[in-house]
Amino acid sequence: MEDGYQNKTAFIKGAKDIAKEVKRQAAKKVGRGVDKMTDEYSKRSYARFEENDDDDYPVVPGGQDGGYYRGDSQAANDEEGGHSDSTEGHDEDDEIYEGEYQGIPRADSSKAADGLAGGDGQQFRDMAQFEGERRKDQEELAQQYETILQECGHGKFQWTLYFVLGLALMADGVEIFVVGFVLPSAEKDMCLSEESKGMLGLIVYLGMMVGAFVWGGLADRIGRRQSLLICLSINSVFSFFSSFVQGYSTFLLCRLLSGVGIGGSIPIVFSYYSEFLAQEKRGEHLSWLCMFWMIGGIYASAMAWAIIPHYGWSFQMGSAYQFHSWRVFVLVCAFPSVAAIASLTTMPESPRFFLENGKHDEGWMILKQVHDTNMRAKGHPEKVFSVTTIKTVKQMDELVDMGGDISTLRRYKLKLTSLFHQVRSNFLAIFNPEYRRTTFMMMAVWFTMSFSYYGLTVWFPDMIKYIQKQEYASRTKFFTKERVEHVTFNFTLENQVHRQGQYFNDKFINLKMKSMVFEDSVFEECYFEDITSSRSFFRNCTFIATLFYNTDLFQNRIINSKLVNSTFLHNKEGCLLDFTDDNNAYMIYFVSFLGTLAVLPGNIVSALLMDKIGRLRMLAGSSVISCVSCFFLSFGSTESGMIALLCLFGGISIASWNALDVLTVELYPSDKRTTAFGFLNALCKLAAVLGISIFQSFVGITKAVPILFAAGALAAGSFLALKLPETRGQVLQ
Repeated sequence: MEDGYQNKTAFIKGAKDIAKEVKRQAAKKVGRGVDKMTDEYSKRSYARFEENDDDDYPVVPGGQDGGYYRGDSQAANDEEGGHSDSTEGHDEDDEIYEGEYQGIPRADSSKAADGLAGGDGQQFRDMAQFEGERRKDQEELAQQYETILQECGHGKFQWTLYFVLGLALMADGVEIFVVGFVLPSAEKDMCLSEESKGMLGLIVYLGMMVGAFVWGGLADRIGRRQSLLICLSINSVFSFFSSFVQGYSTFLLCRLLSGVGIGGSIPIVFSYYSEFLAQEKRGEHLSWLCMFWMIGGIYASAMAWAIIPHYGWSFQMGSAYQFHSWRVFVLVCAFPSVAAIASLTTMPESPRFFLENGKHDEGWMILKQVHDTNMRAKGHPEKVFSVTTIKTVKQMDELVDMGGDISTLRRYKLKLTSLFHQVRSNFLAIFNPEYRRTTFMMMAVWFTMSFSYYGLTVWFPDMIKYIQKQEYASRTKFFTKERVEHVTFNFTLENQVHRQGQYFNDKFINLKMKSMVFEDSVFEECYFEDITSSRSFFRNCTFIATLFYNTDLFQNRIINSKLVNSTFLHNKEGCLLDFTDDNNAYMIYFVSFLGTLAVLPGNIVSALLMDKIGRLRMLAGSSVISCVSCFFLSFGSTESGMIALLCLFGGISIASWNALDVLTVELYPSDKRTTAFGFLNALCKLAAVLGISIFQSFVGITKAVPILFAAGALAAGSFLALKLPETRGQVLQ
C-alpha cells in the first residue's frame, strides 16, 4: 500500500509538470482562461489514475448537495490528519506547502473550463446557449445563496453593516436639505438673482440624477463597496470645497458635483445590504434602513437651527473673502459622509457580487466571515461554516490584446472603453423582453410617486412662507403727508409705508430698515449713517443736500428718484446678510424638523408589516391613503394647519417609499440590480425637478391645481403598482 501511495504521488507530480508545459504553450494562443484549462487537465489526469486504481485508493464522497457541504466521512478524515488535494504535498516549482490555502475546490470548474477556453480550433459556444447556461447558473446560485444566508444567520455582522450603510443613507438625506436651508443667507452673501436662486435649488437634484445613473451602473461592474466609497468621497470633497468658495458659479459647480457623488448612495446601499439578508428578514430590515434618511433630515434641521442664525460665527478678510455661519453649516453637513467612508473601509464587498462575477474564493471567505462573526456574537464559536463549494456564474471573458509594447495610457483607455460597453450593455439588458414590462411599470410608479411627493414637500414650505408674508403684510402701518423736522432716528424702522412725506434736517443713524417703503417723499438736508436695510425702497423721492455715509442705500434701493446736491460716501460693498428673517428662518428649520420627524410612525409600521402583508399591498395602500389626504390640503388656510397637513402627508407616504425600495431591489437579478435601481432613482430625481417647478408656480395663485396633480399622480401610481409581481417570500434573484 505504501508503494502504491508513492506511485500515486509521483504520478500527480508528473501530471503537474505536463500541465505546466501545456500552460506555457497555450498561453501564446488563448491568453485568458488558461488557468481553468490547465487545472482541468490536472484533474482529468488524476481522475484517470483513480479509475485505474480505484480498489486500492477509494475516493471519499463529497457529502450532501453534490459536494457543496462537508460530509461526515470527510470531516473524520480531516481529524485523522489527512489533507485535501488543494493543500497536498510540496511543489518545488510553485512553492506550495502543505496546509497553505490555495482556493476552495469548485464543483463546476470543468464545465466552466470547457465553455470558456479551448485549444486549437475550439470556438466559443453559441451566445444564446451561453446566456441560457448563465441564467441556469444564476438560478442555482440564488437558491444555494439563500440556504447559505440561513446558515450564517442574522446577527452582529448585519447590524454592524446596517449602521455603516445607514450613515451613507443619512448623507443623502442631509444633501436634500442643505441648499434649501442656506439659500436665504447665501442669496444675500453672493448677490443672487431670482433665476440664480432657482438654479441653485434645482442643481442638487440634477447632480443626484446623474450620480444615481452613473454609480448604479458602475456598481454592477466594479463592486458595491468600491463604488460607494468613490461616490461618498466625491460628495465629501466637494461639500468641503463648497463651504469655502466665494463665487456663485464655483459654489454651484461644487454643489452639482457633490450631488453627483451622493446620488449613487441610495441604489448602492439598498442593493448592498439586501445581499446580506435572508428572505424572511429582507423586507423588514431594508425598511429599518430607510429610517436613516429621516435621521439625515433631522440632523440637517437641527444643525441649521443651531448654526445659521448665529451670525457671530463668521470672519472675513477684507471685502474679498467672507465666511459666514451658513458656511459652517455646510461644512458640518459633510460629517455623515466622512463618517460613512471611515466605517465602510472596515466592511467587505458583497459576496453575491463576487459569486456573480466568478470570484468563488473571495465570496466564500466573506460568507465565512459573516457566519463566524454571528456565531461568536451568539456564543457559539464552535460552529463551523459547513459550505465548501458555492455555485458561480459563467463569465464571458474578453480577449483584449495587452501586449508588452502597449502604453499605460492606451491600456487604461482600453479598460475604460471595455467598462463603458459593459455598463451600457447591462443598462440595455433591463429593457430586454424578460424585464421590459417590469421596467416600464416601475418607471411609471417611480415617476408618479416622486412627482407628487417632492412637489408637495416643497410646495408646503412655500405655502407656509406665503401665509406668513400675507399675515405680515396685514400688519403694515401706513403714513401719509407727514412732516418731520429735526428728529434723530436711531432705532429699527419696520413694516411701514410713508407716502408724500416731508423730512427736513432729520438724522437716520445706526439703524436697520426692515420692509420700509418711502413713496413720493422729500428729504432735505438729511443725514444717513450706518444704515442696513432689507426689502426697503425709496420710490419717486427727492433728496436735496442730503449725505449718505456708510450705507447700503444705493442704486437698487433708490428707484426713480432725484438727487440734488446729495453725496454718497463709503458705501457698503457687496451683499449683506438679511437680518429680517431671523424668526422666519427658525420657523423653516422647525417645520422641516417636524415634517421629517413625522415619518417615524410610518417607518415603524412599514418595517413591521412589510413581510406580513407584502410589498404591493403596502405600496398601493399607502399611495391610496396619501391620495385621499391630498384633498385635505384645501382646508389648510393657516400656518399651523399647513404644518399639520405636511406631517400627515409625510407620515403616510413614507410607507410607499419603503415598499418601493424593497420591491426594486427584489425585482431585478444581482448583475443588474444597481443598474436598474440607479436608473429608476435618476428618473425619480427628474420627476422631482418637474414637480418642484410646476407646484411652485402655483403658490399664492391656487391650491386646486397642485392638489389635483398630486392626487392624480398618486392614484395612477397605486393602480400601476398592483400590476407588478409580488416578491415577498422569494429568494433574491
